[in-house]
Amino acid sequence: MKISEAQKTVDRWIKKHGVRYFNELTNMAMLTEEVGEVARIIARRYGEQSEKESDKVKDLGDEMADVLFVLICLANQTGVDLEKALKKNLKKKTTRDSKRHKENKKLTN
Repeated sequence: MKISEAQKTVDRWIKKHGVRYFNELTNMAMLTEEVGEVARIIARRYGEQSEKESDKVKDLGDEMADVLFVLICLANQTGVDLEKALKKNLKKKTTRDSKRHKENKKLTN
């Protein structure tokens, strides 16, 4: 699915099942909450914290999809074309960082 298709799909879902978008501030708080859930899984599954039994059944992909869903909601309600924004961002990173990471001695170990 293209990002533009995802934005349209989320918009249709909101209009059919969600009645309307939550306001931008509410969605920002929800995005933060969802990122926290991803962080919890990563910290416990891949980091040094021990994972509780109740966390072992959590689906990392599903939690990442929750982050993406709310991010798409924010993009839709603020008029951001995420596909265009990502292309522009990658171009910026390519220009700015074309040599930086390859020359970073910390990354060669």
